[in-house]
Amino acid sequence: MLYPELFKQLESVRWDMDRDIPWDRFDRSLLSDEQAETVKMNAITEWAALPATEMFLRDNRDDSDFSAFMSIWFFEEQKHSLVLMEYLRRFRPELAPTEDELHAVRFEFDPAPALETLMLHFCGEIRLNHWYRRAAEWHTEPVIKHIYTTLSQDEARHGGAYLRYMKRAIGNFGNEAKAAFAKVGVLMASARRTAQALHPTNLHVNKALFPRDTIQSRLPDPEWLERWLDKQIAFDSVWENRVVERILHNMSLLMDRSFQSVQELNRYRKELQAGLGTGAGLVPGAA
Repeated sequence: MLYPELFKQLESVRWDMDRDIPWDRFDRSLLSDEQAETVKMNAITEWAALPATEMFLRDNRDDSDFSAFMSIWFFEEQKHSLVLMEYLRRFRPELAPTEDELHAVRFEFDPAPALETLMLHFCGEIRLNHWYRRAAEWHTEPVIKHIYTTLSQDEARHGGAYLRYMKRAIGNFGNEAKAAFAKVGVLMASARRTAQALHPTNLHVNKALFPRDTIQSRLPDPEWLERWLDKQIAFDSVWENRVVERILHNMSLLMDRSFQSVQELNRYRKELQAGLGTGAGLVPGAA
């Protein structure tokens, strides 16, 4: 089981909200209204770890090891929401999310293949690590810069934990797991050639609720995410390329095969699916 070891590893580096966040360094003159409003939106999106955890537990009922690990992931992700709300409570209380705003992003996700979902969230952790690193650079107020740096480091560790479970899945399921990971890897690494960056926040996860079937669509400002990425933290092609490079690097480690481009990963995906006798269709422009 991986859970006991991961618990010890993550426990050893867990930060304390009172001791490790330099609240006394707050400088009100360095926090704009625009910046404070983005903190609120991030606090709400982090709250979406709640429905994601419910999904993971439902779709991994046969995997007690991974389900137990969710206790760590859920705790730390909800703490991300909590520390952002604490920041607002202390310094901009009028912007703190209401309980109704938080509850709006809790809805049931449609069932999905567990291996593909695992890979999706692994890529999501990579992307969030880079988003939050960029947010730390964009913000000017010292305390929130420190918070975003702290969150980005957590997301990197979570990605490493997911990678351990992906390695275990390949040991257990072989090419079936490799095909699932390659499929989602191509999708998530193709973001620089699609209309928007793909992340669990803006993926459609409940057909019955369309068009309010994504986390993003249930925010007080559904247009916020694109504006945050494009206009505020300026997550440009250089940063997007870093995300793609990390996905390809980790896919290379997982598959014991070098992938220098999304096209190479996609060709490998097609090889795997041909060997498994499944279809090779994926997404326009990914070939």
